[in-house]
Amino acid sequence: MASVREDLEAFAAELFDGFFRADQRRWGQAYVRGLLLDGRRKSVEPMAARLGEDGNRQALAHFITSSPWDPAHVRARLAWRMQEAISPEALIVDDTGFLKDGDA
Repeated sequence: MASVREDLEAFAAELFDGFFRADQRRWGQAYVRGLLLDGRRKSVEPMAARLGEDGNRQALAHFITSSPWDPAHVRARLAWRMQEAISPEALIVDDTGFLKDGDA
């Protein structure tokens, strides 16, 4: 990860540059790094543990669940980036998340 960290940080900064709040950009970038790190589980707690000093579980969970940001902006930025990089014939976005039961 150390060998590609600079490139990854630039990529994540580009994805989240439309966010007005610095803390949202920071946790967005940490979330992208967490998704790309080794490890089978990509939920908040295991990702936070793998992120080390950038792995504030509570702040990362807040970014994912409560922070007001539009995922459509991030998807659009990613689609434009992929168009430039690989000129895909099609982009397929599949949300494989599952809503939890309960009201909390």
